[in-house]
Amino acid sequence: VSLTESGGGSVQPGGSLRLSCVASGFDFPPVIVAWFRRSPGKRREGVAAIGADGTVRYAASVKGRFTISKDEATNTLYLQMNNLEPEDSAMYSCAAGWVVTGLLLDPEDYSYYGQGVQVTVSS
Repeated sequence: VSLTESGGGSVQPGGSLRLSCVASGFDFPPVIVAWFRRSPGKRREGVAAIGADGTVRYAASVKGRFTISKDEATNTLYLQMNNLEPEDSAMYSCAAGWVVTGLLLDPEDYSYYGQGVQVTVSS
């Protein structure tokens, strides 16, 4: 099983980045997918997720600025991040799982995480 992220980098406040995550090796396709982030000294935080029924959920801190989407044909998960703020700086990881009754942004609901990509927002 592999989750491989790309698209991280450094941007100025107000800038945009698009993260990608390619999934491979699953015997059964995951039913929930998400993006999480972690900053030094902080807990892993759920950023955005797509549920089994297509429900999309965002953390309050990114709602209106980030958009999660997926392309099932290519097994790719995306996170479009606009109007980035210094507080968005973190290591971003994609995640996959099979819990259909969870909160979608709970790290405990996910079985696999990618290695992550760094996003740095500074002037």
